[in-house]
Amino acid sequence: MDRSEARTVLSNHLALFRKRSYADLVALIGDVHVAEISGPSGAEYQIEVEVRWDSPGDRTVRVLGAIDDGRFLSALTPLTDSFILSPDGHFVAE
Repeated sequence: MDRSEARTVLSNHLALFRKRSYADLVALIGDVHVAEISGPSGAEYQIEVEVRWDSPGDRTVRVLGAIDDGRFLSALTPLTDSFILSPDGHFVAE
């Protein structure tokens, strides 16, 4: 897997979730969103995005993304990225 390309593809996909409101993300908690996307090289990637509470009792939401190209090793160790959004709409620790 071209990790540089995969990182860019994942970042672009997570940008779609970054545009969503806090309420929209809360409504997605518990769901896993899967997308198949072609990278600029033509490589096929699978992206999984999960939204969940960041920690028990906390109202911040963590959005986790993982990407792989379907090959055995990359599927076992996908590239990941995440962000945390607070109820007031600010990104945490950025």
